[in-house]
Amino acid sequence: MAIFSGKKNLSNVDAAWLSMEDPTNLMMVTGIMMFDQPIDFERLKKTIAHRLLRFDRFSMRVVQPKSRFGKPYWEKDPTFNLDAHIHRIALPAPHDHSALQDLVSDLMSTPVDYNRPLWHMYLIENYGEGCVVLSKLHHAIADGIALAYILLSLTDDSPDAPEPPPPDENDLRRGRLASLVNTAFSLAKTSTKLTGKLVGEGLDVLADRSKLADLAQLGADGAASAGRLFLRLPDPPTIFKGKLGVAKRAAWSQAVPLANVKAIGKVTGGTVNDVLLTAMTGALRRYMEERGEETDGVNFRAVIPVNLRPLEEEPELGNHFGLVFLSLPVGITDPIDRLYELKKRMDALKGSTEAVVAFGILGAIGLSPNEIRKIVIDMFQAKATAVMTNVPGPRERRYLAGVPMRSVMFWVPQAGRLGMGISILSYADEVRLGVATDAELVPDPARITDFFHDEFSELMKLVDAARASETARTAKTNDGRCQAITKAGHRCKNKALPGSKYCRVHQP
Repeated sequence: MAIFSGKKNLSNVDAAWLSMEDPTNLMMVTGIMMFDQPIDFERLKKTIAHRLLRFDRFSMRVVQPKSRFGKPYWEKDPTFNLDAHIHRIALPAPHDHSALQDLVSDLMSTPVDYNRPLWHMYLIENYGEGCVVLSKLHHAIADGIALAYILLSLTDDSPDAPEPPPPDENDLRRGRLASLVNTAFSLAKTSTKLTGKLVGEGLDVLADRSKLADLAQLGADGAASAGRLFLRLPDPPTIFKGKLGVAKRAAWSQAVPLANVKAIGKVTGGTVNDVLLTAMTGALRRYMEERGEETDGVNFRAVIPVNLRPLEEEPELGNHFGLVFLSLPVGITDPIDRLYELKKRMDALKGSTEAVVAFGILGAIGLSPNEIRKIVIDMFQAKATAVMTNVPGPRERRYLAGVPMRSVMFWVPQAGRLGMGISILSYADEVRLGVATDAELVPDPARITDFFHDEFSELMKLVDAARASETARTAKTNDGRCQAITKAGHRCKNKALPGSKYCRVHQP
């Protein structure tokens, strides 16, 4: 267990995320891991104790300053008890996907106790023949990108992996991510490569990482450049924007084979990310039309976090990310036209540094948490409609407490009082779309995930047509005749030899 017992001020950016919370806008990162078999509760607790509690912040609470000019700080919770943060509950009948979505929605809408460390985990039993592990972690601990990989680092690459030994107190460093978090980010780097750079094909390398590092040092000049974002016109009013309520709704799609996504990309000339964004944008269009909303010519923006941590260095907890604003062409009906337009917009973002808003810059030039909070809320509320994240998970099957993980999904909070969060996550050669919404604005986000599958099916028709064309072409050429082309440019008329494509004359 972590030994740090002193106090440490929250950074301005972390404090801003802490202060951004209100009953209608909980700043929690929520994740679920789904399993087809039960997990032993005691072994799960040991795994969490050995791994998660290596990070000081998971046994620390936030203390608000007594003075007007003081800063909130982390301190060791003197009454910390792991049992207060790990819960064992049963999924209500009918114990299926719908019941799980309802329970996730309820837990996502429930705040944490600010007098304790800002996280909870739940073992949800009776999910069919298996179970689910749900995690809620506050954005003040770290950004969603870091927290997603930290949770994945609780897993192993085999079912019989030995339990990790208790942490060596001499190896623990205050606020640093030691060997375990290096494993998590190593997993992130490996996953990015193995999944064909699901994030990297459009989001994680929107600007060169070295340029992002340089940007973080630009101070006021960088902030002025990023400030040009405020000159953009506000997003149009739609059913996705409006006054928020307390209740949230969560939904996620069925698995889409990554091989099919790549097949669509091959036919269309798009990346994995282009294909997924096309289907997601089309799903939002269909949902608006079902609700009687006008869609022709509609464009609205999704805010996308971009990791600013240099992957070659040992990272830290906290919030280290920039932002880009992607305009979604919801008004384009044809999926191919929509894909090409999205590709053009993504390519433009890749070469744009003005589109990156690095929270590191805001902290570097001395902005207070309240100033950062005001900037974020004003910017998000006016300039965007949704928060969207892409996280490439492991390509190989992972195991938690010895049980294989079937699927995984994460949702980030809808910062800036936005009413919708969209997550795209890959794992074990499959991709899923997750949607979290304000229940007052979008009470049925499962309809969006249904429409995502409809849009994906439309794109798969292109693959089917291309395969049928190739089959017809092969059948036409494979008619028993020699397939050689003569000097006159005509196909040879001789019969091919048995077991060969060519006749005796043209046999290689």
